[in-house]
Amino acid sequence: MDEQEFRKHADAAMESLKQSLIEAEDDAEFEVEDQAGALHISFEEPPGRFVVSPNAPARQIWISALSTSFKLDWNEDQNDFVLAKTGEGLKPLVSRLMNQQLESEAIDLD
Repeated sequence: MDEQEFRKHADAAMESLKQSLIEAEDDAEFEVEDQAGALHISFEEPPGRFVVSPNAPARQIWISALSTSFKLDWNEDQNDFVLAKTGEGLKPLVSRLMNQQLESEAIDLD
């Protein structure tokens, strides 16, 4: 995949994730901010911060969450960025990580 194609997929995925997060803000105690193309998700209780950002040179979307780095690759079959280890797409993975952070099942970004 060339950089232009990556950007197209990454921009669409990031915008869709941002809209889903904005809609979910009322359901749980977190705040989302778009900072130069990276999404910063801040939690008050328990305190924490996730960062979701495209990495063009690697052609991946990276998530920093729960003291771990998650690197998602584009998967044509799923039409999504996917974590190879679990097969989870971007939104299901972010939902799971946020629910772990919040110790609840309040978030469903699908």
